[in-house]
Amino acid sequence: MDSTQQNLDAVSEDGVTDSPKRGPTLSTSTSSFEPLDPHDPNLSKLATTMFQKTSDYLLGELTLTQADYKLLEAMNIATVGKCNDMTQMTQQIKKNMVDLQEKYESLRPVLEQINEIEASVMKLEKAAYKLDAYSKRLENKVKTLERK
Repeated sequence: MDSTQQNLDAVSEDGVTDSPKRGPTLSTSTSSFEPLDPHDPNLSKLATTMFQKTSDYLLGELTLTQADYKLLEAMNIATVGKCNDMTQMTQQIKKNMVDLQEKYESLRPVLEQINEIEASVMKLEKAAYKLDAYSKRLENKVKTLERK
């Protein structure tokens, strides 16, 4: 007889097992299943159904988790694409800003000349107004002298 059969034979009717190292122990099993004994076919069918439904449930859970990861992967790919687009756009804007800055620097002497010309024109305009006012006063004096 092999050791498994000896252990099975050592179980008494009240569930107490004789252990060679520890002495008598209580059995934790509530069934009296023996591998070679016939058992209840209804119980076997229910166990098979339970295991199939548990398998289906776990498969569903794993499929759902896999779908979640695929969605996250798609979202990450889309985000990377958007970030790359934004990086290219930012680089183009930076290049355009550098070009504009260079153009402004090249036009700065001309703009300074325009500002100087504007200041000169304003001075000339003030001088013209003063000259106009002086000529009107002079004209009025000449008219008063002519009447006399």
